[in-house]
Amino acid sequence: MTQPPKTTLHLQGQEQHPLIAIDDFWPDPDALREDAASLRMAPIGPHYPGVRAEVPLRLAEMMRRRIAPLLAEHLRLDPAPAVSEAYYSLVTTAPGDLAPIQRLPHFDGVEPGRIAVLLFLGHGEQGGTAFYRQRATGFESIDASRLDRFRTELEAGVQSHGMPEASYIAGDTALYERIAVQPACFNRALVYAGNTLHCAYLPPDVTLSPDPLDGRLTLNLFLFDD
Repeated sequence: MTQPPKTTLHLQGQEQHPLIAIDDFWPDPDALREDAASLRMAPIGPHYPGVRAEVPLRLAEMMRRRIAPLLAEHLRLDPAPAVSEAYYSLVTTAPGDLAPIQRLPHFDGVEPGRIAVLLFLGHGEQGGTAFYRQRATGFESIDASRLDRFRTELEAGVQSHGMPEASYIAGDTALYERIAVQPACFNRALVYAGNTLHCAYLPPDVTLSPDPLDGRLTLNLFLFDD
């Protein structure tokens, strides 16, 4: 029997940014896994360390409507922002092959109304998603007023400490302090502001398989009104 969704609100870091965790999010998560397995996945863009396939807009819109009441209640976004992008995503890049930009926490955009929804669809050890604070500035999120200083301090930090070694970030570094980890769990969705500093948490025992039914499969939904 399908369990009803269970929602938990987390207020993270010193800035107390809300993150919504929804367990048993989708009524039929195995159908999503089968859908992903039927698609041709390929690299999309320089940032994601693996392959992706687009999620049908109708499905993405159903998910947007499902979380809309939570966005209104906890993030004061009513109506919910529109669907910007939606992908099935599969991590496949070995740690030693990561590009420099993939070894650092990132943010999706500086706009306050940009929302990320991450749905975990893999079984077994999947790691999770970690959130960070830039040490030099104390920033846990990046808006337009912080962007120039963030970049300046990042460049200065890299000059002083060098780029991180080729591995998935797994905790505190010379440039960043980890402030929270949200563990992956099958059919758990995380909903958070896209301008928070975050990165996939991938401990060594996570399977980086090219098979969507065996690897670290997620569905990534991005909401934003242009």
